[in-house]
Amino acid sequence: MTDWIKRDSEAIWHPFTPLEGLDSPLMIEKAQGVYLHTTDERKIIDAISSWWVNIHGHSHPYLAKALAYQAQKLEHVIFAGFTHQPAIELAERLLNILPSTQSKIFFSDNGSTATEVGIKMAFQYFHNQGIKKNKIIAIEGAYHGDTFGAMSVGDRGPFTAPFDTFLFDVAFIEFPHSCQEDKVWQQFKNYIDQDDVATFIFEPIVQGASGMRVYDAKFLDKMIAYAQQKEVICIADEVMTGFGRLGTLFAADQLEHKPDIMCLSKGLTGGALPMGVTSCTANIQSAYQSNDLMKTFFHGHSFTGNPMTCALANASLDLLLTETCEENRQRIETQHRAFLKHIEHHALIRNARIMGTIMAFELNTDKDTSYFNEARHHLYPYFIEKGVLLRPLGNVIYIIPPYVISNNDLNYIYQTITQFLADYPSILKSLKKNQ
Repeated sequence: MTDWIKRDSEAIWHPFTPLEGLDSPLMIEKAQGVYLHTTDERKIIDAISSWWVNIHGHSHPYLAKALAYQAQKLEHVIFAGFTHQPAIELAERLLNILPSTQSKIFFSDNGSTATEVGIKMAFQYFHNQGIKKNKIIAIEGAYHGDTFGAMSVGDRGPFTAPFDTFLFDVAFIEFPHSCQEDKVWQQFKNYIDQDDVATFIFEPIVQGASGMRVYDAKFLDKMIAYAQQKEVICIADEVMTGFGRLGTLFAADQLEHKPDIMCLSKGLTGGALPMGVTSCTANIQSAYQSNDLMKTFFHGHSFTGNPMTCALANASLDLLLTETCEENRQRIETQHRAFLKHIEHHALIRNARIMGTIMAFELNTDKDTSYFNEARHHLYPYFIEKGVLLRPLGNVIYIIPPYVISNNDLNYIYQTITQFLADYPSILKSLKKNQ
């Protein structure tokens, strides 16, 4: 029998994974619906949608059929000087469901590049008009991707430490917890009032990688309104929050004041292939409409507007916009809320919250909430052993399932979490004994 894990260790460098001290990766043979099937015949519920991308379940036959059809017709063509039906249809359909302020679609190939495009669009918007604005505002704890521009506007810490001297300056405001909104507002207003701010970038309502942290939509609305009043471009990074994750199709649907630029990826293709999209208002594009070649937006990717990913995204929209999908999202939120009532007062839980299909809470530990909180080291293997893929953010346990998940599977996840809370004291006691 082929030793695939050995071959993996000899040839592959996995993301976000230390090279020493962790168990070998699990070998997945196939996936169907919410289940991942390993080569040793284990079945694991994908409770985090494989890094938040899979919204319709794995190996969905409708998506597979759309991909197979397009692959046999047109697999790829350069997108400079050429176009094709799947891209045109996708752009039109996205503009029909995005906020009405959005006017144009720019294709890229993942979430990081979608935010890179948005940042570059905003800065060049002013450059093309001869306006000197070079400051950007972001929120502490943000995660916008791993390319250099995306890292620059993300949280500075261990992830970025080797590169900090290469990142451009960013004005960070503190996370707007409800208890410090006045303080954050003053920070934000002070930066804006200096009149050198080009753009404000944010994860709307929920910060994902920093622990599914939720803040008030009304406060974000207030910031957007003031920024736009001062001619600051507002960029909504909806890579995680888009396509129904927060209940509405987009987080921006919960805002009165809409972003100037929106960044999309993850659920865009139903999680089947990588793709990024950056949308913008007609006003943003107007700064590029010129016979002056130097006002061109010189940005692109080899696989920009790939026909197969566009076809998948169109098929995913077919599923997303059905009444069944909307009902499933509402059902998941209802189930989450019922479970939360059951556990929210547990001594080991703090700051339990729900936003649409996302449920998260922090495990009470001696250390502050952090991606590097050691609780993760015994949380992840515990749940895997029970047949549930939960990838905690430090001591933050969260569920962000595919929309097709059944109530039975949700209940199994809830029961497993409940059992973990019961087992956790003995787990800690055993760990201390072995130290």
